[in-house]
Amino acid sequence: MRLGLAQINSTVGDLAGNCRRIIDAYRTLTARGTELVLFPELAVSGYPPRDLLFKRRFVPDVESTLAEIAAATGEVPALVGFVETNAGGQGRSFFNAAAWCHRGEVAFVARKCLLPTYDVFDEDRYFEPAPAPRVIDFAGRRIGVTICEDIWTHPMLSTRRLYHGLDPVRQLAEQRCDVVVNLSASPWNHGKGNVREALVTDAAKKLGCPLVYCNAVGGNDELIFDGRSVVASAGGRVVAGLAAFREELRVISLGAALQARDPQAEIAQSYAQPEMQDIFEALVLGLRDYAHKSGFQKGLVALSGGIDSAVVGVLAAAAFGPGNVTGVSLPSAISSGHSRDDARALARNLGIAFQTIPIAEVVAATEVALGPAFAGRPRDVTEENIQARVRGVIMMALSNKFNALLLTTGNKSEMAVGYCTLYGDMAGGLAVISDVFKTQIYALARWINDDARRAGRPPPIPQSSIDKPPSAELRPGQTDQDSLPPYDLLDVILRGYVEEGLSRRDLVAQGYPAAVVNDVARKVDLNEYKRKQAAPGLKITPLAFGVGRRIPIVQKYVS
Repeated sequence: MRLGLAQINSTVGDLAGNCRRIIDAYRTLTARGTELVLFPELAVSGYPPRDLLFKRRFVPDVESTLAEIAAATGEVPALVGFVETNAGGQGRSFFNAAAWCHRGEVAFVARKCLLPTYDVFDEDRYFEPAPAPRVIDFAGRRIGVTICEDIWTHPMLSTRRLYHGLDPVRQLAEQRCDVVVNLSASPWNHGKGNVREALVTDAAKKLGCPLVYCNAVGGNDELIFDGRSVVASAGGRVVAGLAAFREELRVISLGAALQARDPQAEIAQSYAQPEMQDIFEALVLGLRDYAHKSGFQKGLVALSGGIDSAVVGVLAAAAFGPGNVTGVSLPSAISSGHSRDDARALARNLGIAFQTIPIAEVVAATEVALGPAFAGRPRDVTEENIQARVRGVIMMALSNKFNALLLTTGNKSEMAVGYCTLYGDMAGGLAVISDVFKTQIYALARWINDDARRAGRPPPIPQSSIDKPPSAELRPGQTDQDSLPPYDLLDVILRGYVEEGLSRRDLVAQGYPAAVVNDVARKVDLNEYKRKQAAPGLKITPLAFGVGRRIPIVQKYVS
């Protein structure tokens, strides 16, 4: 069987654009001789549509768009993910479904059985689960249809218990399918690829037939979809794979792939690429799609000369193209000369536009204006934050005037402990590295420079930006470690406390200093209000500060 995988990049709510993309992919793959075209989960609406589903016309418009797609099909069927109205009236109003479009109409519909409701997923809010997966008979073959979570039933997954024993893989195994397909919109996070590959291969072995997995690619809000569609043999071996972090249309000849004779069935090496390359490509894709899908063609970055803004500058140049990025240096009275030099050198290395806008006079004027109100009070962090907030005002003005997306440069370590200024360095439209720990920023910067050397290019990030002690430069001689533990210690504690849900006692029992653990945990808890007001960020870890983490601002629990 020749099966076409359409690993496409849908945009949430762009029904007309998604329709064109789907029809174009269908025509391309049918011209290559496929017998069935497979699209990702909810390809018509884009994933996740969230509360757009509650808009009165949205789902009827999705269904009208699906009818247009079906009308474009001929002898080759297409399986297309869409939102279906629950006409029966029992339970939730909609189904997460796949339409078998054939000869101008929707001939069959398969529905998702397992609805993820954890982390960034909230499908039980919208969809009614199907009691069993569907099997479609076509051209003498029995084709089992699953949708994303339906194959996430491995005992190693803690989410398995959410479904009360319902196992679509086992149900299909009992029906003896010739092939099972999976329409997926599985967001990427670091380390997920190996888990996903294990799930696909394990499910194929349980099914006793090939499993063809077609995943979405692209960025929608904070989520990044990496593609990496795969085909696994009945023996549980990955025999074909598609690209990471980009669209791809591929026809897989199952018979040839399973016998490992088809050159196109070679396993994609994308799962094996270096960790930092994965993170870099994910962030570039997420940034590019967030900007372009929102209507921005230009990026704007405040360059401090430090490592965080340097990495964001590199990501911006890769996502927008160097000619569409402007870096801005905003030196104050205490900014070091090397910081200004490093910012200028980075911009020159990247080939982006560069401006210097001194802020010392604006800061001084602000302090004069506040002088009577502050009379008799000593200088403290208030005056330090004036510098950050003046920078925020200037950068937002540039963003407004030139219709450029302002990118914030705070990392996850800083966001966790509140080492950032509301309405200052937190001002902007997208927090590009807000889910990247500081230690990962250093590793990413080194990988960026090493990758440039391997390609025969000069490294873009000045070495001094990597080597010098990190500092917000809001007072003379300041370094981050004046008020924070070393980042290698801080990040380990943060992973435990934020991502793994460990208590302070748990962390102390693991050998971390009690005073440091208590101080870090206190900072994390106290700064929830800042994170709620931050720009949306790109998710690269299992648990990011965003829709998947819903901690109250006003709460008194101490673990």
